[in-house]
Amino acid sequence: MKNQLETALKDAIRAGDEVPKRTLRMVLSAIRLAEVEKGAPLDDAGVMGILQKEIKSRQETIEDAQRAGRADLEESARAEIEFLSAYLPQPFSQAELEALVRQVIAEVGATSIREMGQVMKALMPRLQGKATGDQASQTVRKLLQ
Repeated sequence: MKNQLETALKDAIRAGDEVPKRTLRMVLSAIRLAEVEKGAPLDDAGVMGILQKEIKSRQETIEDAQRAGRADLEESARAEIEFLSAYLPQPFSQAELEALVRQVIAEVGATSIREMGQVMKALMPRLQGKATGDQASQTVRKLLQ
């Protein structure tokens, strides 16, 4: 995944595409920082986590730009989100996420909201970038209540 992003950066530089070039540089910088902190190269799941974090950051930028009345920043962040989303797997639909959560709840044997932590611990590795932790936690909470 990281190699794919580096190749895309080289292509964007050659083509002079500003949005992909700027976005990929920031993402690859965040990946390198995470690798230095971890002390080892990131696997694809780690890279996807960084991509999701970057998308979330840009969504926050959009909210801030809307409050400040900065349409230019909002438009730029939306373009970056659209570009980054192409590198993530297709997200789960709500029905698929609920089915996965039900399966994990059955495996763990959870019966109340007190066991949410156990369910989340078993669920998170299975999401593989197809749903956020917030979406998963809301679904788990809803099904355990």
